[in-house]
Amino acid sequence: MLLVQHPADLVTAVRAALAVTVAAIGPHGPGLVLVVVALVLDLVDGQVARRTATASAFGARFDMETDAFLIAVLSVYVASAHGWWVLAIGAARYLLWLGERVWRWLRRPVPPRRWRKVVAAVQGVTLAVVAAGVVPDAVAEVALVVALGLLAESFGRDVWWLRRTRRPPHDQVAYPRGGGVTLVCVAVVWSAVVLPHGAAGLVRVPLEAALLVALALVLGPRTRRVAAVLVGLGLGAMLVLGIADAGFRAVMDRPVDPLSDWVYLGPGVGVLGDSVGRPAALATAVAAGIAVAVALTVLPLATIRVGGVIAAHRAGSARAAAALGTAWLLGTLTGLPVGTTGAAGLAVDEVRQVRADLVDRHRFAGEIAADPYAGTPPGSLLQALRGKDVLVVFVESYGRVAVQGSTFSPGIDAVLDDGTRRLRTAGWRTRSAFLTSPTFGAASWLAHSTLQSGLRVDSQRRYDQLLDADRLTLTSAFAGAGWRTVFDVPANTRDWPEGAGFYGFDQLYDSRDVGYRGPEFGYAPMPDQYTLAAFRRLELDPEPRRPVMAEIDLVSSHHPWAPSPALVPWGGVGDGSVFDGVPTQPDSSDVQVRYGRSVEYTMGTLVSFLESYRDPDLVLVVLGDHQPHSYVTGPDPGHDVPISVIAQDPRVARRIAAWGWQPGLRPRPDATVWPMDAFRDRFLETFSR
Repeated sequence: MLLVQHPADLVTAVRAALAVTVAAIGPHGPGLVLVVVALVLDLVDGQVARRTATASAFGARFDMETDAFLIAVLSVYVASAHGWWVLAIGAARYLLWLGERVWRWLRRPVPPRRWRKVVAAVQGVTLAVVAAGVVPDAVAEVALVVALGLLAESFGRDVWWLRRTRRPPHDQVAYPRGGGVTLVCVAVVWSAVVLPHGAAGLVRVPLEAALLVALALVLGPRTRRVAAVLVGLGLGAMLVLGIADAGFRAVMDRPVDPLSDWVYLGPGVGVLGDSVGRPAALATAVAAGIAVAVALTVLPLATIRVGGVIAAHRAGSARAAAALGTAWLLGTLTGLPVGTTGAAGLAVDEVRQVRADLVDRHRFAGEIAADPYAGTPPGSLLQALRGKDVLVVFVESYGRVAVQGSTFSPGIDAVLDDGTRRLRTAGWRTRSAFLTSPTFGAASWLAHSTLQSGLRVDSQRRYDQLLDADRLTLTSAFAGAGWRTVFDVPANTRDWPEGAGFYGFDQLYDSRDVGYRGPEFGYAPMPDQYTLAAFRRLELDPEPRRPVMAEIDLVSSHHPWAPSPALVPWGGVGDGSVFDGVPTQPDSSDVQVRYGRSVEYTMGTLVSFLESYRDPDLVLVVLGDHQPHSYVTGPDPGHDVPISVIAQDPRVARRIAAWGWQPGLRPRPDATVWPMDAFRDRFLETFSR
């Protein structure tokens, strides 16, 4: 912004802004319009410079680098559809730049040549047309090959001329620099300021820019450098938090909590490992760490350089600060989308989040203590279920979107409707509704603890606080009333002392101690059929025994969704090695199809299990923990998950008749909806009378 001092440079600056915007939103739809505008303006800036007699080395360099950047952006998008060899078009300028660093004879300017501009225009037009998808693929690829050939000829001719006319080192012409590094630093700082509020902020005026200019103007040299380092570190931290915040909003439908959400890093890498393999996941994690370190290093350096340039051009800087501040103020007063407070706004949001967390800690402590069942004698609870085995079965990522309003819900609905008929034939009664989960897309343990404790546990901070407290859970209520309590968590691969201390279960089964010897299927270390078969073998079949209350997690429908094996006869499950030779569901590159099939498998497996185990004293509560990720659900799907109570004893159905739940495994769109944290108290009230 400080070096744009002539009309032609202003035109080029507009083109650069358009190129950056296209990089963020892609050359499709509105982005394609911006590409066309940028290409047209490329014909304008040179003429403006000549007619106003303001041509300069900087202007020529600025124009060249803007052309190169736009072509590089377009080549990246086109390469994803037509092959990565297309990247050679965008990389040509930068390969030459690297060569200039090695061979001094490449650093001299080349004579003006109209053909060079024609070839550059051909690259932009060709890439834009191909990106628009208006020509057949065969024609597009021929055009790309021709464009690449022209580019190679143009660059080759320049390199040959430089080689043929090279001079001795002492007689070489100084290489024109033209403020390239400064422009890069300005772009880096500008992007860090506006990106926390999304790509749209790249073409808006950040209030922080005016404030940074003013700060650089009033501070002395030493103080300015210290302030620049601190500002750069702050911008780096906000950039990292902004990226994390965008990820949390996309995956978990909520903003990031800077105090407690770092705990998701480990599970996130683990899930990524199940998708792409552990080495690739670790490499990605290391690359992300390096990127964070680079951001926290580059941004202070860039801020120092920008601050120095501002101080060296005080008059122009003051005018720029005034212009930025005025533009931002006018946009704010008129309501036009001109200004933004990207990094500062995010910083304020995070401070508010931290403050809200501190306030909520005290509020949640009061909620934990205010337990209506805290003083209830254990023997008076759950009398209506005495002698019955009670299984709370969580189906991973089983949300409302699975049963209505999606491309994959008809298949799941068919499985549920068929399951309802089969269970009715086998003597089972079913009632269903919806619960509103406290989490979305991930963090199923928040849903588990919410259902168990009767409290809304919607953050890692609340979860950690709850596990350190003394609160009656469904598990501890059953334990106090004489049941044997079990957790069956096949996804766990290590000890869980925190859960054991809080829930107080008698037995925990994880992936290491159920005797599984078969293959893994994506995230799931064992298929759901084996989980249910092993639980029956270990807990339900042995006699004599106490009644069992268990929480069972079925994880075949956990992201990343992988084809599940076909069901085998329940008597032939054995140690799971039978699944080595069992065909799986058809695979698909469509993540929604894979998700739908995984839920079909889990619910079909559960129905088959109940057909094979017709125990009149078995009661199941089957529910989802949360909706799947947003790239499965689409925007604004809500947090509702289906829940079903399944039992053979008609007295159980009569007990819950007042709940108003619907018959069958599939709740209709108008089914009853409760908050998930309301279930514990309603369940205890219903079965303790």
